[in-house]
Parts: sequence; C-alpha cells; structure tokens
Amino acid sequence: MRRAGVSLGLVVVVGLGACTSNDGAEPTAGTGTTTTTDGGRAPDPATAVLDPAEAAPLQAVLAKVVRLNATIPEAETAARGITAAVVTDKWTWSGAAGVDAVGTTLVPTTMLGAASITKTFIAAEVVLLAKAGKLDLDAPLSQHVPHRLTRNNATVRQHLAMRSGVSDFQEENYVKLDQAVAAAPGRHWTAEQTLAYHTGPVLPPDSQFSYSNASYLLLGLLIEKVGGQPLATALRRDLAEPAGLERAAFQDGEKPLPPLAEDRNPTCGKAVDGFAPCRGFASSIAAAGGLAADAPTLARWGYELYGGRVGPSDLVRELTDGVDYGLGTFLYTTKFGNYTAYGHPGGLPDYTSMLVAVPERRLSVAVLVADGGKNAEQLTGELIRAAVPLLGS
Repeated sequence: MRRAGVSLGLVVVVGLGACTSNDGAEPTAGTGTTTTTDGGRAPDPATAVLDPAEAAPLQAVLAKVVRLNATIPEAETAARGITAAVVTDKWTWSGAAGVDAVGTTLVPTTMLGAASITKTFIAAEVVLLAKAGKLDLDAPLSQHVPHRLTRNNATVRQHLAMRSGVSDFQEENYVKLDQAVAAAPGRHWTAEQTLAYHTGPVLPPDSQFSYSNASYLLLGLLIEKVGGQPLATALRRDLAEPAGLERAAFQDGEKPLPPLAEDRNPTCGKAVDGFAPCRGFASSIAAAGGLAADAPTLARWGYELYGGRVGPSDLVRELTDGVDYGLGTFLYTTKFGNYTAYGHPGGLPDYTSMLVAVPERRLSVAVLVADGGKNAEQLTGELIRAAVPLLGS
C-alpha cells in the first residue's frame, strides 16, 4: 500500500509518491498574501565547495538523524540514512549519513526517489509551453486532454494549482493500484492506465485547494500531447539540460544512474530492476512523482528554478502566484527563518524528500531521506538555520 506520512505543518497523506492534504483542506505552509521574487536573476551558482570545518554544523544535522534512529527509530526526524545538499552563490555543500534499506552506505551522490518534487518540473514545463504560445493556461485542459476527469472543463491553471475539482485517488483506489503493480513490478504503466483506477469525485472547477496526483498525471499527458514528445524527453530538453541537471532521471523514460539507494517498498517487494523503487511503481506515478535524483542535483534545480534562471524572466512569478500553493510550488512565508521560500515536499513508502529555495539569500536546500514518513521539512529548516550564518551579510 503506497501510503506514508510527511509533515508539512499539516497532516499529510502520501499516495502515488506525492503529498496530499487531508480532507481537501487548504495547505497551511504559509500565512501571507501572494509573494514573489524581486524579478532579479540569481548569479551563477558557486562551484567552490564549503570547507569541511565550516560545514561541520551541516553534517551534524545529518549525523543526528542517524544517531537518533539507533534509539528511537519511529521518531519523525530519525532515519536509517539521509543525504542533503546546499547550493548558494558563494559555496556548495553536500553530505550523507547512514545506509539505505539493505545496509549500503549512502554517499552525497546516491540517487533516491524524489517523489512529488517532480511536480515542480511538470509545472515549469507547462508554463514554458504556455509562454511559447503552445497552450493557454486559462483554457480548459480538456481542449488538449479529453478524459472523463477533464469533462468539468477545469483550466490548465486550475489543475496546476490543485483547484481543478478533480480529487485525489481514494484509499481503495491506491489499494487496487498497488495490487496491480505488485503483480508485475517490472511492467511499464501509462498515465491512462493509472488514471483508470481513479474513482473519486469530480467537483466544479475553481474548487478549494485539494491536493491531486490525478491532476498532475493529466498534466503529464498535456505535455506529451502539446510537445509531441515523451514526457522524459521534454523535461530533459527544456529543463534538465539547461539547468545542468545530469543526475536527474524522469522515470521510467529515463533510468537512474548508480549509485542508487535500494528500498523495501512493499508494492515492489524484492524486485530490484534499477528503478526507484521499481519500474512498475515509478512509471505508474510518472508526472506525479516519478523523479529520481541525488541531493546536489535537486538543490541546484531549486537554485536555478526559483532563482529565475530557467526560462523567461516571469516564470517564477507564474509559479509562485498564489497563497500557500502556486503552480506546482508551495509558498512558505514564515517557516524558514522568516524568509519567503519556495519548494515542494515528497514522500514514498520508503523515501521522504524536501526541496526549499530562499531567493532572498540565494540559497537552495535539498533533503533526501532513505526512510518513509519522516519530517524532511524540519530537517530542511535545521539545515537552513545552519547555512545562513555561513553566508555572511
């Protein structure tokens, strides 16, 4: 059963590798009105590596996670293993502690499932297509993706903002889907095949915020339909290559590179096929949460994307136009040292992830936990608090 818990300042249930706010409530990640970057493009990310002595407070955060796991493994901030990275305009850092599910020592470049951080890529790609005049964000998604879940004529923007009226998969849907994946863990799943398991309600568009993996699977179909290429090809060409992301894999169109952490996802069982966690699971969540990456790659992505270095100058403004949740982006106004921050969490049964960028400080942090249901948000906050003094004024 693909369920795990992730702390977002609210109770969260994760299915299909992505966070889902319970009961369709508004996310409580931030408390202010719409905030955006100042419109400036961040300078090139630094290439200099932070001196290990100066980086000791950062590594200590990771060591504490593994140390706590030895005594209180059920604690939210305890895990068998963790990797993390920080990218700034002054220095970079990456670290690792502990092991994966089979006892292999993690290193900073170990790839793990990034889960719903995938949605930042999907949203950025859709907005890029709109900027290129290939689609209209305020036109019904059904114009390009005719499907029973798009018949309410919710717009592309509403799907991106989780206000389409399309509910997430219900618990019984996940159970049946997991059973089908478990029967053939090496099988490739299409988005249409996954969506066939969705039996939840479809409400009128512009409904209240309701986290929906189904919406992002539909948006993946939109990218393929409008761009005329497989999803992984489009994301690689338009986003990963320009941002210099060599160690990101859009599964199952791409396969993760070694070293790759192994997990014990109950749906995949003992299947080890080079995907995270296995091809059947990864392909069934594709546009909703199929990304695998290492922490340095994700931290760079946050720096590039929310630093205004990807696409046209107003891309960040589009993604962060909202209260608490923009387009594929959570807006955090007070959680990380009173800085306005942007990013996305993620969770799978055996992985937990978090990406947070603080444009004001030209800082991006990524955390990948080799364990499910952990509080990656708190760990990210600890890393940010340790990193900011190292940046100076």
